[in-house]
Formats: sequence, structure tokens, C-alpha cells
Amino acid sequence: MGRLLEKFLLALVLVGAGFALYYGGVLLKSRLAPPVRETKTVESPIKDEEWQEMASSLEKAANAYPGRVGIYLKDLHTGKTWEYNADRLFPSASLVKVPIMAAVFEKIKLGAITLDTQIRLTRRDRVGGSGSLKWVRDGTSLSVMEIIYKMITESDNTATRMLIDYVGMDYLEDNFKKLGLVQTNICQTGMSLASGRLKNDNYTTPREMAGLMERIYAGELVNREASQFMLEVLKHNKSHNRLRKGLPLGWEIGHKTGLLRRACHDAGIVFSPRGDYVIAVLTSEAPSYTAAKNFISKVAKLTYKYYKIDADYAEISRGPGTAPKAL
Repeated sequence: MGRLLEKFLLALVLVGAGFALYYGGVLLKSRLAPPVRETKTVESPIKDEEWQEMASSLEKAANAYPGRVGIYLKDLHTGKTWEYNADRLFPSASLVKVPIMAAVFEKIKLGAITLDTQIRLTRRDRVGGSGSLKWVRDGTSLSVMEIIYKMITESDNTATRMLIDYVGMDYLEDNFKKLGLVQTNICQTGMSLASGRLKNDNYTTPREMAGLMERIYAGELVNREASQFMLEVLKHNKSHNRLRKGLPLGWEIGHKTGLLRRACHDAGIVFSPRGDYVIAVLTSEAPSYTAAKNFISKVAKLTYKYYKIDADYAEISRGPGTAPKAL
């Protein structure tokens, strides 16, 4: 793992120059700075009464949703949590791609593969649904990093199949357990894109998906370096509905969506002015995918209402008679 950053940067040259340049900065920073987690200063963390008010609003929205819903929310600065059916099982859909990514990075840590290991796309790997790799010519070789990037940012199903075939389903099943996942599973039939109910499916819970996101944020999933890369890939998710739609454009979010068999999800880390927070919103038996997406956006918008800092809040925070700071 000592040269993981260099290999990651080289692999991303093929993905896009802008992304590669970004990681050039990450590489330089990693060499100049000690490998310790930076502590973010939060000047105005959310208060207990605000948290309770937000929780009441979220519970009211969840109760009114005409389908199954589970939510887990944690303020990563204060440690405050709120949950709603957080341990309920939901078909994981494409959320399963997050622990798959972690399992692949575990192999990289062990030295079994590298980020620039080449995998050939075969006809067997070609899968419909999300992603652009299904249009790529048979026999094309792609690096592990390119495939991970496609799997997360585009939710590419062909990329997912390539990684599963390369590392093996047995390895993934075992590694999910080593990741500490009790409810989150993976099985061959669960990777089917069939729209109807399956006898055996992939399942997860809001708590376990949020837990993975929190460990990535803390630099504790696989190791710090791998967690940093996973977080940056999550930040490049191309989905702009669900959680992303409910947040202002200036806010950063690293997240993964899922949509399959009447299940619609989004889980990630939101970086806000009043503290970062992890949120997982999972739904199933939705009346429609549009309704489910709008509900998830509504949940994000409710959190934004309390985590934003506007002019009125800034004035109250300064207190009477306090001159505003120069910009």
C-alpha cells in the first residue's frame, strides 16, 4: 500500500485529466503532511433543541410515506443520532457496490492485486442497466481503479460483474463478514436485474450502510489511504437526484444510490457548515420510483433546513451589539 497513491493517480489518467490533477494534489499533500486525520472545526454545531425539532420533522415525514422506509442519521461532530427502522432489512440494490468496493481495496491492501491491475471485459461480463461499459468492445482491458470508478460514479453493472468475476463471489461473501456486516449479504441471484421478487436477494439495513460511510469518513474502512480514495470516488457520484437534489449546490456529498425491485435508496456523507453528517435513507415497496426519489430528497431538504447557516442565524449567533466580521 506504500505506493497506492501513485498507482491510483496513474490509473485515473485514463479516467479524466481533471480527476487526475486533483489526485496530484492529494499525492503531494500526503507526502508533505503526516498521516493523521484532520479535525474539522465546527463553530456552530447543531443544538439539542434543533436536533429534536429536526428529528420530529423527519419522523413525521417518514410516518406519512406510503411505503416501507428506514433512516439512520448521525452528526459526525456531536455524535447525535436519530434512527427510524434502522435495522429493517431492505433489498440493497446498488448499495451493495459500496462493500464490494471495500472488499476490492482489502485485496489491494494485502497485495493480491493493484489499482492498475488490468481486467479484460468479456461478453459474459456485459450487463444491462446503469453504466456505460456495456457499450465497450469485448476484449477491452481496464484497470481496477477505472472499474471501481465506473461502478460507483455511474453505478455501472458491467463494472460490478467484472469485479465480482475477478475476485470471486466466495471471497466477497467472506469479506463482507470480515467487514463486520451482519445483515448485509451478497449472493449470485441477488445480482440479477430482474424486476420481480427473488427467492434469494441481497439485503442491507440503514444502520449498516451508514456505518460503512462513517468508517470511510473516519479513515477506518480497510485503512486510511483506501478510505480516502473511496470517499473521493463517492464524491464523484453522477446522480443528482435523491439526497443531492435536496441539498444546496455549494454543499459537498459523497454518496451511493440504489434502485431495483421497488427499492430506492441513497446513503452518504454530507459536508455542511454546521458539521458533517452521515445519512442513509432506504425505501421499498414504493408506490413509484418518482415518489421514493422525491421522499429521499425531502429528507435531505429537512436536514438542510437545520444544518444551513443563513444571515438570520449568523446574526443570532453573534449576539446583540456584536459587529460583523470583515470578509
